[in-house]
Amino acid sequence: MSQRLDAQMAFLMEADKLKQVLRATTLADGTRAENSGEHSWHIALFALVLGADAPADVSVERVIKMLLLHDIVEIDAGDTPIFADHDASAQAAKEAAAATRLFGLLPPDQAASFRALWDEFEAAQTPDARFAKSLDRFQPPNQNLAAGGGSWVSYETRYETFEARVGTKIKRGAPWLWDWLQPKAEAWFAARGKL
Repeated sequence: MSQRLDAQMAFLMEADKLKQVLRATTLADGTRAENSGEHSWHIALFALVLGADAPADVSVERVIKMLLLHDIVEIDAGDTPIFADHDASAQAAKEAAAATRLFGLLPPDQAASFRALWDEFEAAQTPDARFAKSLDRFQPPNQNLAAGGGSWVSYETRYETFEARVGTKIKRGAPWLWDWLQPKAEAWFAARGKL
């Protein structure tokens, strides 16, 4: 039991480093950049609250687990802002290596279980993963709207880029959330001549 707990605590202490990874999205009040630990907690809370309206084939408990784990790889791989230009295949390779290292700190049963959830989230092929991905894309624009534009301003984002990189993911797993968000975002971009 001592070795198991040692491994679990090693993982948990390593996971604390996620609080040091800064994201492009600011807090809703715009005062500072959000960190990836805060983001993971916040979207898990989104799942708890908004999951009541998820499709019947979605397990909110599994979605919450995915969301708590989904960005842990950023400890090694860093955050990739959605509106930044980057090499997606190189980033995916860095994240896969990070997943191997980080989940490998856990006892074998938990390592396999957590890695499977992370892989499922990344593939976004199951109802749970599609809903989780939707929430991962839904939270930041709401914070951008609250903060007066946030990362949209920083990256000089246009509406068509926002719709392509964010809207398609939200629509795929939570179309009712896109229906609610889309007119608000479109109005923000229209007011700034970014349509």
